[in-house]
Amino acid sequence: MPQEQHRPRSAFPSLPPLVSRMLAALLLALAAFIAIGASLLVFTPWGTGLAGGPSMTETPTVGSSSLSPTPRPTLAPVLTPRGSPPSLTAAEAMLLDADSDRILADINGEVPRPMASTTKIMTAVIALQIGNLDQEITVGADAVNEARDNDGSNAGLQVGEQLTLRDLLYALLLPSGDDAAIAIADGLSGSTAKFVALMNLYALRLHLFQTHYANPDGLPAPGHYTTAFDLVRLARYAMSIPLFAQIVGTRVYSVPATATHAAHVWTSTNELLSTYSGATGIKTGFTGEAGYCLVFSATRNGHHLIGVVLDTPSPEARFQDARRLLDWGFSLPVAPPGPSAPPPI
Repeated sequence: MPQEQHRPRSAFPSLPPLVSRMLAALLLALAAFIAIGASLLVFTPWGTGLAGGPSMTETPTVGSSSLSPTPRPTLAPVLTPRGSPPSLTAAEAMLLDADSDRILADINGEVPRPMASTTKIMTAVIALQIGNLDQEITVGADAVNEARDNDGSNAGLQVGEQLTLRDLLYALLLPSGDDAAIAIADGLSGSTAKFVALMNLYALRLHLFQTHYANPDGLPAPGHYTTAFDLVRLARYAMSIPLFAQIVGTRVYSVPATATHAAHVWTSTNELLSTYSGATGIKTGFTGEAGYCLVFSATRNGHHLIGVVLDTPSPEARFQDARRLLDWGFSLPVAPPGPSAPPPI
């Protein structure tokens, strides 16, 4: 039995099949055209112009609905320099507001020069970073000879004595013992050369790019130098270490005799601790090449200042310069820094 055959049903039954197919194709094309036109009207500037919006040739204008520029932040009031710093005898000097980390006075602060026993600030920082405060260190002959042979400052240490690192840090920073510096270097690193290598690595870590050490005590040596700027940055960092700040703020420290060492009494060489109200440290220094030096700090009325004077002509001149700088700094007005104020260090 022959199977029934079915023809495709026409969309337009009253029209011939060919004509019907042509009309259907035209209707599909018209629908596509309408869809594309609608997209142009909605999503393009050309269509927006036809719809009554701004045309492609119009220049946009800034109206009240435009975004406002970010307001400039208001700087917090701080000690703000007015006028010039006082006249000093020091060849180089620097005064830092430790609260805002802004330089208040800079006198040749970027000129490298010898720094004498202010070197011991870095020696103490390294010892506090790598040492055990309760570690007992034996004083060697090289430590005693360092002070004796170079007529250097000393803590009166004796060969063979055993003292804790904590006690030796007082011997280092109060009487400025060259013997204590060598004993610490030997006890923590095995030799002064290895210890000095650590000092130079840490100087780079602290971005003290104009500082280089040749020894841990500050006696004259080629390649041993810093700047007032680097010293004030180092001092700011050191004073953030509680034990360092405690030691350099101590006027007298006594060590009773034991079976391993003699009795010692060490007095700070920093006269500001007893002559300037609010003084909190830090370290003196002197050699013929460096002159009389002082790194100092003080607190008054909630303000914290750290300063440096290098190459002053006499022991008293360094303290007079420090007092002048501190008095001037504490008398500055508390105001927002001006546009020309240096950035924090």
